[in-house]
Amino acid sequence: MVFGVVGLINTGLYYASYLGFRLVVPYVVAHVLALATAMVASFFLNCYWTFRTRPTWRKFALFPLTNATNYLMITVGVLVLVEWLHVDERIAPLVAAAASVPVTFVLSRLVLGERGQPAQLDAAPAQEGVSSRRGRRRRTG
Repeated sequence: MVFGVVGLINTGLYYASYLGFRLVVPYVVAHVLALATAMVASFFLNCYWTFRTRPTWRKFALFPLTNATNYLMITVGVLVLVEWLHVDERIAPLVAAAASVPVTFVLSRLVLGERGQPAQLDAAPAQEGVSSRRGRRRRTG
């Protein structure tokens, strides 16, 4: 549910950004800038709100892969729905977008971490008491 709300917020932010950027740059540049703006916002909203995890540079670098997968799935989905299954061209993007949500959610969870896990997903495990670490042998190989 929260993932869907973030998606709606992201779509609204993209469109508002696109319209704003369009006032000062050509539409293609406005589109790219709006996508980047929405992707950054989506990253932080998904980290803090959807998956409750600490954002890291590694996650930030991997996050665009989830969006690229989403766009690819929607594009292929529209083509398949319209050309092969003869779904109305006005409906096909909605069906394709809805079908891509579960896949995008799973990929986002893999990149950002599961909801409810501790914020230090990328950090070293929590330190154990000093006494429990004594005598432990380090494995090699």
